Amino acid sequence: MLLEIYRGLFIALMSSYIGAETDASQIAAAMWAGLRLSLKTAGAVTLIPFVLVSIGGLSSRIRLGVGIAASLIFSLLFMMRFPYYRAFQSTFGMEVVEGVNDDLWSIVVTAVQEYGIAWRFVVALILTLLCIAVLSRLLLIKTFPLPELDGKIKVAGLSAGLVVGIFLFGLFVRFGGSFTYGNGLNWENAGITTDGFLNECVLDDAQALYRARAMAKRMEAGEIFGVDATKIQESAQIIAVNHELTEKNLAPYLERKAKGQRIATPKHIFIILGETFMQWPMLGKYDELLLAEGIKSLIAEDNCYYSRNFMPNGNFTSTAITGVVTGLPDVNIKINYQARTYDKLYITSMAAPFKTLGYAVDFWYGGIPSWDSIGKMSLAQGFDNFYGCPDYNAPQLTTWGTKDENLFNALLAHLDSEPPTVHVIMTTTNHPPYSLDLAAEGFHLDAVTEALKKLPNVDEPEQLAVELGHYWYMDEVITNFVRAATEKYPESVFVITGDHAVRCDPSTHPTIFEKQSVPFVLYGAGITKDILPPDAVGDHISIVPTLIELIAPKDFAYYSIAPSLFDSDGVGFNSEAFVTSKVAGQIDSDVVELLPHVASNELNSVNLADERAHALQTIGAMRTVAWWMITRGLFFGGSDN
Repeated sequence: MLLEIYRGLFIALMSSYIGAETDASQIAAAMWAGLRLSLKTAGAVTLIPFVLVSIGGLSSRIRLGVGIAASLIFSLLFMMRFPYYRAFQSTFGMEVVEGVNDDLWSIVVTAVQEYGIAWRFVVALILTLLCIAVLSRLLLIKTFPLPELDGKIKVAGLSAGLVVGIFLFGLFVRFGGSFTYGNGLNWENAGITTDGFLNECVLDDAQALYRARAMAKRMEAGEIFGVDATKIQESAQIIAVNHELTEKNLAPYLERKAKGQRIATPKHIFIILGETFMQWPMLGKYDELLLAEGIKSLIAEDNCYYSRNFMPNGNFTSTAITGVVTGLPDVNIKINYQARTYDKLYITSMAAPFKTLGYAVDFWYGGIPSWDSIGKMSLAQGFDNFYGCPDYNAPQLTTWGTKDENLFNALLAHLDSEPPTVHVIMTTTNHPPYSLDLAAEGFHLDAVTEALKKLPNVDEPEQLAVELGHYWYMDEVITNFVRAATEKYPESVFVITGDHAVRCDPSTHPTIFEKQSVPFVLYGAGITKDILPPDAVGDHISIVPTLIELIAPKDFAYYSIAPSLFDSDGVGFNSEAFVTSKVAGQIDSDVVELLPHVASNELNSVNLADERAHALQTIGAMRTVAWWMITRGLFFGGSDN
């Protein structure tokens, strides 16, 4: 009952996330399905005192102790569910699993400073005390004594009846309000409404955490959408666009030959990954917010190319970094914790081809190099240097790192002593806790807050304005660096994109494109508006092959799972969603949406099913090959180790 009460309160307090077309019947259906599903959770909690009930004199204390522990845990989870859903629009999911390998102290600090865990803990304690008071009263109710029976047959009959009754009740609880698995309810079939928010509410917090654990275990075993180890050769042939290849080594399938140098050789190359540099603030409908004026000013220049049809490698910073560094798409395996990563370079890693072309390869990070082992991983994958904020003596703004301007100032000063270098740069300021002094930076917080209030379905506009102020700051600092570095080294080339887009949505009902896409900006000497196809489709692992195709001589050999944006196969994707030239869609569902910059009158000429089918074939092939490389190596019949 406690779980059902918390479910109802959550729906009521977060009602702005309910779709406009959702009626009361769907809310009732979600509550009923949630009640059934929570039988599993309640049954698991009840099992402990049920098993120990026969211990004389301790049964009441055991029941009270278990009840207190359960009340505290579920009250804490209930209070943390609010900021979690606002950040990720999901009940506890894979972000929890990701956090286990993250900097736990930084997560705690962020939870305290940004998400109010302290006052939420106090409220959870108050709720727990109320639960204890109710539970104490319930435990005072006397149990019903069994009837006194004479005769062994009657006793045996009653005993058998109790055993059967308990078994059937346990079965009913185990299958979520049904006596069979086929008619039961579990986290996989709990999405019984047409409203995404309500479907998440069907899961209580324990079931949501169980879902995250189950998904993580499946992914570790290679059970991720599209991965099929039995089709490794077919997948490799799809990537190679050559069904005649029959080698049992992935290298020939991944080898690509550059078409020929398209621009003069740059002195320096910069690949800038902006923390949560989502694309939606750059859309016309949000122009009044004035959040991305810096990057838009770069895009307006003649020596700049911009594609809107671009996706990050995943929903996490480390996934973006590993994707760029290794050239491998996200298959929900922590590449930075795999032994193979530290044994040899992946054939698709970015360092080797750039070194062959005469460049050093460095990583500049606004945080601590030891975070998530990204410093160690980058060096193991061939980078010459990795610089974190301690290396350039920059003070930390938060537990996650220094201000972005300190990072870029240090890099700008360092360029004078560098040979031609490819730099991967990861910013940190646009990340909770949002502690930047926005007024001192020149951000007009009140004006943005008022502008947000005019937009539909904006949850907590005051808080969103603070978050967007950090986005604005990042945009300004990146733009200033690009201009300063260009003035100093005019023959440089820059790629600007975001590590991911999730965590900062424009409304309670963002489109897939708004929630997932990041910009792709190519700027610098020799770049023109039409150097690439209009709105070329790609993702993070398209960046390196695109740069190689820009600067490498004809027939220069390199290895890549993804084609360059010069020869895009028309699909960009991450762990959850994909984009084509026409649509954005969810990978694990049939939801497909027309892109905002595709004219609405083109809808009739877009075959959504064909777009999705093409995307899923490409995603499956790339994921299968990446999974094989990470877990088994290059050879089909075994390992290359």
